[in-house]
Amino acid sequence: MPEAAQRRALRRALRQRRRQLGPTHQRQASHRLCRRLRQLPDVRRASRIALYLPNDGEIDATPLIAWLRQRGAKVYLPVLQPLTHNRLWFVRYQASTPMVRNRFGISEPDTRHAAHRARRLPAWALDLVLLPLVGFDDQGRRIGMGGGFYDRSFAFTRRPGPRPRLIGVAHAVQQVRELPTASWDVPLDAIVSDVGVIRP
Repeated sequence: MPEAAQRRALRRALRQRRRQLGPTHQRQASHRLCRRLRQLPDVRRASRIALYLPNDGEIDATPLIAWLRQRGAKVYLPVLQPLTHNRLWFVRYQASTPMVRNRFGISEPDTRHAAHRARRLPAWALDLVLLPLVGFDDQGRRIGMGGGFYDRSFAFTRRPGPRPRLIGVAHAVQQVRELPTASWDVPLDAIVSDVGVIRP
């Protein structure tokens, strides 16, 4: 089977695996994940943090938001850029932020709201990004949804210069023995699941 077909098949299987987790398991996993994240120096030091709103069985890191705001940190959400193919904006998220569903059915800040530069940060100016994974292995390799949004948005992290810490988050059941990697896969600084932390 060609590598691209292998990755597609693996994505389908792993997405199915996380979708099968019941509401109680999801809540408990979210609680354990957030407890681990609160203990990480990377998270404790960061003041501009991007995370995501869960979809399709993804592990939920949003209970962290109240704790981050209590610490005085600013929270940002990814928004599909309307003008650039497969790239993300990072828009400040507050209780008053108007939300819409994007073309994938995922909730995000309204594009008209997000278009104001004062409401968003360039990706390089973030301190920390929590990003969802479809799968990961014990070497810290990961596989995403296949759209390349995070890989394109953070391709600059391969070059010298300011960059955020990139931490993948996932359910432990999404771990596999070994993942195929592609040349465009942006490496992560850590992967945190509901049962542990992997630092490549």
